[in-house]
Amino acid sequence: MRLLAPPTLLLAALLAAAPLSAQEAPSPDAPPPASTAQPAPELHAPTLHLSTRLVDTYFSVRDANGYVLNLTPADCHVLDNHQPQTIKTLTQEKNLPLTIGLLLDTSGSQQRVLPIEQQSAIRFLKDVLTPKDLAFLISFDVNVDLLSDDTNSLPELSRAINAASINAASASAGTPGIGGGPFPTANPRGTLLFDAVYLAAHDKLANQAGRKVLILLTDGGDQGSQETLLSATEAAQRSNAILYIIFITAHPFADNFSETTNPKSAMDHLARATGGRVIDVGNSGPKLEAAFTQIQDELRTQYRLTYTPTTPTPQEEPADKFHTQQITCGPHHTVDTRKGYYALPTPDETEN
Repeated sequence: MRLLAPPTLLLAALLAAAPLSAQEAPSPDAPPPASTAQPAPELHAPTLHLSTRLVDTYFSVRDANGYVLNLTPADCHVLDNHQPQTIKTLTQEKNLPLTIGLLLDTSGSQQRVLPIEQQSAIRFLKDVLTPKDLAFLISFDVNVDLLSDDTNSLPELSRAINAASINAASASAGTPGIGGGPFPTANPRGTLLFDAVYLAAHDKLANQAGRKVLILLTDGGDQGSQETLLSATEAAQRSNAILYIIFITAHPFADNFSETTNPKSAMDHLARATGGRVIDVGNSGPKLEAAFTQIQDELRTQYRLTYTPTTPTPQEEPADKFHTQQITCGPHHTVDTRKGYYALPTPDETEN
């Protein structure tokens, strides 16, 4: 479709193209036409180059009596790649928007405990969610399924949680991604735990602002995932999400595996790398309720710490490098925080 110019613009164009004799003669004192006028000198404004990396970390502090409140920047110290840092801000973030991802293991091994998981998860969301918060629900077994997308509607989340069911059948050939099974596998039977963590962190949380939490209810077994413990951990660290793993199993021999195959050991690595932890509840309903209460208390007492790291210049340090991070707040305090972060490139590094 051609767009016609307004009549006033067409008239101006016709007048400009008409012979000079048909137009009004210019005054002798008139300035020269624009086409022959000397161009104004070009002004080059200085370009602003930003090279600051502000690191944003959430953590909680405990002592023998419980969670520690009212800390100030003078009470804590930060090491970034083993180098002391100057804390910019240290605040308690009770009211910062929160995004919660619930990851529910619906493989055959969870048949006996799924009902109590559903009841406890609904109670937890009822107590924690505020109008400014969001939550989503993913189930994982031989597939990874998004049962509820981001919402703060408790009825919608409750329906999705209650609709979760055990699926021990062979995986369907769905479209890769959340909802149809994340990846085709040579052995379709399994529990795609690492795939679920990766997709929740990478696809759901990476672009979310504010506090981000993943809560896994699982016995820690993984079979058939394309992602690994390492890649799932990295995705969680990149999204700045904290993982709490409620280790729930009816198998008393779950701890009797070797260190390399022990599901609980793998879950401990995953949780601690992000500043979370594993809470072992066995198959006890009261312990499961207590685990959700612990997570709720921790979310209400979290600190947010920021600083600008003193690191090598961008020319000396490659972008996307992993930085180790250590936060201490006194000799008798336990700090739950992530083990490190992946440095994002500064604007200078992304310019062509």
